[in-house]
Amino acid sequence: MGISWIVLIAVVLGLVQHQLFARFGLARVRIDRTFSTGRCHAGEEVVMVETIVNRKLAPVPWLRLESTIHTGLRFGQQTNLEISSGAIFQNHRSLFSLMPFTKIVRRHQVLCVKRGWYKLETTAVSIGDFFGLQAAGRTQRLNLELLVYPQLARWEDIPLPSSRWQGDITVKRWIVQDPFLTSGVREYRYGDTMSSIHWKATARSQRLQVFNRDFTADPRLMLIVNSQITETMWDAVTDPELVERGLSYAATLAEYAVSQGIPVGFGYNGWVQDESGTPVYLAPEGGTPHLEAMFETMAKLAISCCRTFHDYLDQWIQDDGSPMDIVLITPFVAADIEASMAKLEARGHAVSIVPLAHHLTGTDLPEQEVQPYHAVNRR
Repeated sequence: MGISWIVLIAVVLGLVQHQLFARFGLARVRIDRTFSTGRCHAGEEVVMVETIVNRKLAPVPWLRLESTIHTGLRFGQQTNLEISSGAIFQNHRSLFSLMPFTKIVRRHQVLCVKRGWYKLETTAVSIGDFFGLQAAGRTQRLNLELLVYPQLARWEDIPLPSSRWQGDITVKRWIVQDPFLTSGVREYRYGDTMSSIHWKATARSQRLQVFNRDFTADPRLMLIVNSQITETMWDAVTDPELVERGLSYAATLAEYAVSQGIPVGFGYNGWVQDESGTPVYLAPEGGTPHLEAMFETMAKLAISCCRTFHDYLDQWIQDDGSPMDIVLITPFVAADIEASMAKLEARGHAVSIVPLAHHLTGTDLPEQEVQPYHAVNRR
C-alpha cells in the first residue's frame, strides 16, 4: 500500500472520528456546580463543588469549561484552572480528559471578598477529538446563585451615639403603667390604690405618699442607610465603599438588635437589583427569619441612589407614624435632612445618627446626636 493510501485512510478516519465526536461527543456528559452554602457574609469562605460526568462507553479526549465569574468571588489556586481577571469579571478555564463512565469531582475554595448577589447562570462546554480539534460545544445552564451578606463590623468600630434602644426604655408616650418600674414617689391623688402607698415616705413627710409608676415599652428600631454621598450627588454613587461601610454597620446593628429581642427594620434610598427605581423599606419585625430576609435584601442591593435622603425620610414619615427609634447611617447631615429629622421627632420618633464620613464628628451633628456609645458590649 502506497503512502498516498495511508494518508487517505488517515484523513478519512480523522474526518469520521471528528464527525462522531461532533454528533455524539457531548451525549451523556453532565456538568454540575453547587455551593456548600447559598448564603454567607463577606470575608467568609465557601466551597464550590464542580462535578463532570461521562456516562457513555466512548471517551472524551478533552473537555474545556469556560465561565465568567465576578471578581467579588476569589478562587484559590488549583491545577487545571486558568484565571484571567478584569476589573469586574474574571474568566475561568479548565481542561479535562474523561475516560468512559468517569466522574470527576473538584472542590474550589472561594473567598467571598465583596457583598453581592452572584449568579452563575451558564458555562461554556467544548470538546475535541483525538487530533486535538474542537468538535462540538454548547452552553450549559447552571442557575447557581450565592448571596453574600454585608461583612459584620466590629462593635467597637461603629461610631454609635448614646441611645435608648439597647433594652427597655422609659417613655411618656405609652398608656399602660409598669407595676414593677418606679421612679420616686408623689403625693396621693384621688383614685390611687391602697397598695400603691409608700408608707415610709408617708411617715417621713407626714403626708400621704404613693409610688410613682413609670411607663415602659420595648423599643422598635429602624436602620436607614443613606447612599447619597454628598448633598449635590445624584444617581451615580461616587464612593461605593462608603455605602458598603454603611451596610456593614446596618447588618451589625440589626444582628445585635434581633439578638436582644428588639424588632428592627431597614431602609435604603437606593434599589434592589432587578427592581430599579424603587427605594427599599422593610418594616420593623423580630426573629431570625426576619433578620435573614433583611440580610438577603442587603446582599441584593445595588450601590445606587434613586431619591435624595430627605425626600426618602419625608416619604417614610407619611407612610409610618408609629413611634420608634430611628438610626440614620449617613455620610453627611444637611439642613434639609435636619428638617426631616425634626419632623420625625415631632411625630414621637427618637432619631440618632451614625456618621460614615471621618469628618462628620460629634460637633458637626445636630445637638441630640451625642458622644459615641461605649456602654454596651456586644454579646
